[in-house]
Amino acid sequence: MTDLPLAGRVAFVTGAAGGIGAAGGRALAEAGADIAAADLRFDALGQQACDIARAAGRRVVRNTYDIADPAGIAAFVALAREELGEIDLHVAAAVYSDREPFLTADPVGLHRTVDISLWGSFYALRAAGRVMVGQGRGGAMAIVSSPHAVIPFPNCIAYNMAKAAQDAMARTAAIELLPHRIRVNVVHPGWTDTPGERKFYSDEAIARVGPSLPAGRLARPDEIARAVLFLLDPASDYINGTTLTVDGGLSLPWWSKRSSGEL
Repeated sequence: MTDLPLAGRVAFVTGAAGGIGAAGGRALAEAGADIAAADLRFDALGQQACDIARAAGRRVVRNTYDIADPAGIAAFVALAREELGEIDLHVAAAVYSDREPFLTADPVGLHRTVDISLWGSFYALRAAGRVMVGQGRGGAMAIVSSPHAVIPFPNCIAYNMAKAAQDAMARTAAIELLPHRIRVNVVHPGWTDTPGERKFYSDEAIARVGPSLPAGRLARPDEIARAVLFLLDPASDYINGTTLTVDGGLSLPWWSKRSSGEL
């Protein structure tokens, strides 16, 4: 590996203003990539990530859009290509989740969760894939999914469904894009301390629950970003169609049994 393994590459990052997306953009910029950052809105965290990338000497294109709108994604990808040239890398980190029992869940929240967490990632992956195929020089994608894809956490019916389908989508894309030398891999973060988690848990709740996890704490966004960087690094070009779990042991069978009271 060189000091800047992604020098000369352009990365299209969705969810770029969120905890993991912003950390991923920073990691890619520090590794030498220029960044096309997209999200529904850019607050202080997202703006800081863009500022850090520019301070590192990277070119940055930033715009707001709704990931569930395929026309908006297509327009942003066109803008990114106009400003930055070709797109070599893609990180799908946009996410939304409502958490309710499935018997009483609000259909609006259910649809919004699936529209963003599944369909949004599909639209972005397809847009990036079409560009990479047309360029003819390969590429790499990292889909930020979740252990929810394989563990049926209660009160998360829409998110569980969306993440399971997202994983199947990524594996299918990996097969179809293989002849074009475009790799597609998945990251399963564990419980990560992000602004999104504060939607459901107070600071006090996170401080209380963190020590009970297998690793003794929640993950930091930068730890998940390092996994994303590892999968996109050219040195990982023999890794394709796989899932890298970065959850501090949360999904280990013994822990699942302990959590359910079986142990």
